[in-house]
Amino acid sequence: MCERHSLNGALSVLFGRADQTSAPAPAQAQGTPGHAPTEVPARRLKLWELEEKLHCPVIGTCLTLDDLKKIARKSGFEGPVQEAYRLHVEAVSLSCSRNPAAEAMQKRLETVHALTLQRFNALKTDAEVLALWKTHLEQGSVAGAVWAAVTHKAASKATRQVVYGDLHMLSHQVGAGQAADLRQRQTLQQTLAQAQAELAALRASEAEAQRRNAELQQALEGLRVRLHEQEAAQAELVRRLGAFESGTAMVAMGRRLFLAEAQAARATELEARLGPLRAEKARLGRALEAVCAERDALERLWGEAAPAADDCAGTCESCAQRLQGRCVLCVGGRTPLLPQYRQLAARLGVRLIHHDGGREEHLSRLPELLNASDAVICPTDCVGHLAYYQLKKHCKQRGKPCVLTRNSGIAGFAAALTRLADGRADINAQT
Repeated sequence: MCERHSLNGALSVLFGRADQTSAPAPAQAQGTPGHAPTEVPARRLKLWELEEKLHCPVIGTCLTLDDLKKIARKSGFEGPVQEAYRLHVEAVSLSCSRNPAAEAMQKRLETVHALTLQRFNALKTDAEVLALWKTHLEQGSVAGAVWAAVTHKAASKATRQVVYGDLHMLSHQVGAGQAADLRQRQTLQQTLAQAQAELAALRASEAEAQRRNAELQQALEGLRVRLHEQEAAQAELVRRLGAFESGTAMVAMGRRLFLAEAQAARATELEARLGPLRAEKARLGRALEAVCAERDALERLWGEAAPAADDCAGTCESCAQRLQGRCVLCVGGRTPLLPQYRQLAARLGVRLIHHDGGREEHLSRLPELLNASDAVICPTDCVGHLAYYQLKKHCKQRGKPCVLTRNSGIAGFAAALTRLADGRADINAQT
């Protein structure tokens, strides 16, 4: 029965139909609004103690859908939580009697509308409750005021009926206002769409006009440029004609001829100065060829000076065979000449390892190579400072032979190998 009344109440609020099951009693039975009834409760009413017709507007107005969804999940409503109307109907039905769901709704109402309840709780008479309700109604803040007014201990049944009636009519006014607002919104949207279309057409027309104007300005600028060029050409022709008529042109031609003769004389002088430079270039070329020949001769000489192992008796202390089978580290030097370094070392039976002195290879690898070598060669013209000082310190501490050569060429490397073989190292010459 309570569920049927709640459904009728919800339909009454939604569609503006009169609630026949909850019609107010005659004035003689209820008393006059603003006057206390014959029996006034000693405390505020609970949700389940309200008249059945009040449950629908109280639940629908004073609790939000989110509040109902939270309560439904905790209390286990039977209906689907996502359907707002069925959720509302089930909440109204459960609020008619005391149960966990009704108690949860009661607690939520008390929490959400605590401030409004404080204002109403300070009132003592039914008339004050009705007056404060009217104030809230005029201000449009009815949610908390509905709950505070209908549950107030001084509110009479007639006052609750007035609140119910005001809320019922407010729903009609809100619905009518929303319908009017919707119609006005649709009209405004149509007007806006038409205005936007007209604005777009005007903008397109303006853009086309601007494009045409730009084309005309560009064409006009082109005409101005060509006219200026024609005027300049005409002025030049007039100037040249005047020069010929006054004889100035002949003077200018004589001056240009003089300058041409001066330039020819300058060219002859430069050609004469170019001869010694060409001779110097030839001399440097011959010197370079001599150096290359000397290098080749040195390589051939070094190759001849390294006897085969079978031909060496092993009695000569200065023989290059003393380096055979030894590991020599070259720190620095010219990387493109590294294959020729290795070729010279191989002729002596020397295993050559190399580190570029920090130009590309990291210095962290140098200590490992120094420890693995028996002797060190360092061309000082192609090596980093840190690598140079690190190898010197290592050779001094370990007593390792080290040859420092100022020339990183093939001849310098061959000379360094010879000094190692002769025991003439620069640092700790020990064999």
